[in-house]
Amino acid sequence: MFEIIAGILLISGGFFVLVASVGILRLPDILMRMHASTKAGTLGAGLILLSVAFTYGEIGIISRAIATIIFILMTAPVAAHAIGRAAYKSGFEFWKGTVVDDLKTYYEQKGTPGHEAGELPKDD
Repeated sequence: MFEIIAGILLISGGFFVLVASVGILRLPDILMRMHASTKAGTLGAGLILLSVAFTYGEIGIISRAIATIIFILMTAPVAAHAIGRAAYKSGFEFWKGTVVDDLKTYYEQKGTPGHEAGELPKDD
C-alpha cells in the first residue's frame, strides 16, 4: 500500500515540476515565470519528498524530508519576492497584457519627505 501511495505522490510531484518548467519557458514576463516556478516547483518538490518519506518509512528519512519541505515552503516565497522586487527596480518591461501597476505610485514618491528612494511608505 505504501508503494502505491509513494508512486502516486512521485507521479504527481513530477507533473507539477514539469508544469513549473513549462511555465518558465512559456510565460511572457519575469513575474509570471517566477510565480510558476515558485508555486508549482514548491508543490512538486514537496510531493516528491513525501514520496521518498513513504518509500523508506524510517524516522530519520521522514524527519529530513519534512524538514526540507518546511525549509522550501519558508524560503521560496521570500526568494521570489526578492527577485521580483529586484527585477521591478531594475526596470524590466511588463507583458503587454498587464494593465495594473500598483507599485508605480510608491516608487514615484522619491521626493516625498520621510520616504527614501525605493522605499515603500510605512503605515503609521
